[in-house]
Amino acid sequence: MTMREDEQLKSEENTEDTNPREEQKKPTLMDTIQALGQTNLPATETNIYSLNIIGQIEGHVVLPPQNKTTKYEHIIPQLIAAEQNPKIEGILITLNTVGGDVEAGLAIAEMIASVSKPTVTLVLGGGHSIGVPIAVSSDYSFIAETATMTIHPVRLTGLVIGVPQTFEYLDKMQDRVVKFITQHSKITEDKFKELMFKTGELTRDIGTNVVGKDAVKYGLIDQVGGLGDALKELNRRIELWKNNNYKKGVVQ
Repeated sequence: MTMREDEQLKSEENTEDTNPREEQKKPTLMDTIQALGQTNLPATETNIYSLNIIGQIEGHVVLPPQNKTTKYEHIIPQLIAAEQNPKIEGILITLNTVGGDVEAGLAIAEMIASVSKPTVTLVLGGGHSIGVPIAVSSDYSFIAETATMTIHPVRLTGLVIGVPQTFEYLDKMQDRVVKFITQHSKITEDKFKELMFKTGELTRDIGTNVVGKDAVKYGLIDQVGGLGDALKELNRRIELWKNNNYKKGVVQ
C-alpha cells in the first residue's frame, strides 16, 4: 500500500466517524427558548413553578407570526401539571401582557384561581386589558412601581352585526370580567366601572391607565413590589399551606 492510499483510507475512516447523519441532534438551549420561550437554566431543584404571561394572549384565532403571544392551550396544561406534581408547592405568575382574547384570558384566570396550591402574581411592565383578571386571580398580587394596568370596556374586532343582541352580548361578557375582578380583589364594582368608563385619559379609547401605587390604592392589587417580595410572600404562604395540610393529615 502506497503512502497516498494509506492517507486516503484514513481520511475515509475519519469521514465515517464524524458522519452527522449517524449522530442524533440534541436540542440546544436556543432551540428550547425559540420553541417554548423558556430555559431550564439554572438547573436547580425548586418547589416553585414559574409561569410567564407575556405579549398578547392568543385565543381561538392564530395571531400573525410577528406577534409575541401567550397561547392558552399551552398555559392550561402547565397549570394542570403543576397542580398534580407533588414536588411543586407554589406557583409564581409573572405578567407583562397587552391583553388579548377575553375568553382565553378568563379561562387562564379561572384556572389560576382554582389551583389548590399557593399562587402569587407579579405584574412587570404591564398587565393590561384582559391581563387584569389574570393579575388578580392569585392568592396575593404584586405590581412593580413603574408597571401599568389599562382598564377599558370590552371590544369586538371583525364583523359586528348592528342589532341589540350584539350589545347585550358585549354587556354580558363585560359583566363576567367585572364580577371576576371584584370577587378576586378589594376594588368595588362601582369604582372599577368608574375607571373603565372614564373619558379624557386615553387618547384613542375609554378607560384608565393605572400605575403601580394607584393600583394598590384602588384595591386592584395587594402590594407594590418586585421579584424578591413576590418570592418571599409565596414561600410564606407555602409554609402555611404545608402546616395546614399536615394538621389535616393531607399527604401529597
